[in-house]
Amino acid sequence: MLDLLVKNGLIVDGSGNPGFYGSVGVEGESVHILRGEPSDTGAARVIDATSKVVCPGFIDVHAHSGLMILAEPEHHPKVRQGITTELVGVDGNSYAPFTSHDDFLAFFELNSGLDGAPQLTGTWSTVAEYLDMFDGTVAVNIAYIIGNSPLRISAVGWDERPATEAERANMRAMLREGMEQGAFGLSTGLDYPPGSYADTNELVELAQEAGRHGGIYHTHLRNKLGDEFLDPVKEALEIGQRGETPCHLTHFYQKLTHSGSAGQLLGLVDDAAAKGQDVTMDCFHYAYSSTRLLILIPEWAFNGGPEKLKGVLRSPDGRERLRQEIRPRSGSFTDLMLTNFKQPHNRKFEGKSLAEAAEMMKIGEVDAICDLSLDEDLQISYVSPGPSLETLPDFISHARTMVGTDAVLLGEYPNPRSYGTFPTILAEYVRETGRLTLEETIRKMTSMAALRLDIRDRGMLRDGMKADIVVFDPSTVMSPSTRAQPKQFPVGIEYVLVNGSVVVDRGQHTGALAGRALRHGNA
Repeated sequence: MLDLLVKNGLIVDGSGNPGFYGSVGVEGESVHILRGEPSDTGAARVIDATSKVVCPGFIDVHAHSGLMILAEPEHHPKVRQGITTELVGVDGNSYAPFTSHDDFLAFFELNSGLDGAPQLTGTWSTVAEYLDMFDGTVAVNIAYIIGNSPLRISAVGWDERPATEAERANMRAMLREGMEQGAFGLSTGLDYPPGSYADTNELVELAQEAGRHGGIYHTHLRNKLGDEFLDPVKEALEIGQRGETPCHLTHFYQKLTHSGSAGQLLGLVDDAAAKGQDVTMDCFHYAYSSTRLLILIPEWAFNGGPEKLKGVLRSPDGRERLRQEIRPRSGSFTDLMLTNFKQPHNRKFEGKSLAEAAEMMKIGEVDAICDLSLDEDLQISYVSPGPSLETLPDFISHARTMVGTDAVLLGEYPNPRSYGTFPTILAEYVRETGRLTLEETIRKMTSMAALRLDIRDRGMLRDGMKADIVVFDPSTVMSPSTRAQPKQFPVGIEYVLVNGSVVVDRGQHTGALAGRALRHGNA
């Protein structure tokens, strides 16, 4: 007898092939596809999916959940979108391996405006120990990629300088060990010190090491390089090409500040692919970017680590230099919405723009950044205009693009994409505009990501595959989340199964913690 039978639905299996009507059986953690009338099939529970789509669970290839999910394991913002697997450790900012616990704590603080600073239930130093934290304790599956920041901190320290030959060898060895313990590759975030202190050659060596073990190079571009438009993409492609490693350009889109066209950016990808390079991308359909407030601060201020940074923020000379150099990344300080305040006396700034907060404090915007960052232990996040909404469809519909939320799960005013990325694409690109077919969209959300990461037992509904399943209503699926009211759950995502367990039932979370760490080579 089956544990569960989902009958009468349109099965879109993740392959990109046309959907077909049938039933999906779940026995333990495995899927069984049943064509024809299932009336003779016994099951402990039956879900009638008439007029619904039944598809594989969605895979988010850019998640900032690596700490927050340990503190909030039901993971409502993500699993209620239909996400059943996430890739964490992105943007070069990951939490294993660390050879020094003091360095871990320092990096934990430095990156707290992006990944949070929750109370943790345990400690770890290696990739293996970190992955063990997720087994049977969280709602979704976790795949992990090693950021270059912990490698550099452990081997080189916090200083802005080239790595020596011995230090580069040490980083390669740590990466190799982490890959052997189950990591899926190497990530970089080349706007985030100290990982951004790595030069191209250093990253080529690390990418090569990841590639030798079947991993990928997953990169947030060095956006301030050269012309700040095409040159960052060229560097990323060079690292992948020279490192003989698949290159994945994460949250890849045309920025409002870019001087050229979307076609020029995508042309670089197409040209590289035409020459035989393995390159992919991910994107989301939102006009807002979000990250830690510290990204506005120039890299020189981070030289030496978080305590040196705090010294710069406190010092009159440091502040004067910052006043001369800090500018909005996009738009103006009036467009930059602050969130994630912990101090009671600062909560009045929650959801306010930086310009509004500075006016309330009766100081300039740069001084407000310094004062608030120090008072809040560097934990502030922000949301501001970033992508060109006009050209996002060119990126999302591109044949090499999959879906990543880039969700920052912090504060009262997170980016609305944190709650709505996958339903928004289903609503906008399939139902409303018809820009993508249902089958192609599901492929981008499932098997394409699984293939990129080399997860072989998920991403498609086939006999024997793992039972990560979403049942949604194609006529109603959408996200009501907005910038002003971001914490709203999607409409139309009715059932979500993770490893055969029902985690979302009729749109409500069951409390089941059925996720686990996926280990490369065993996934």
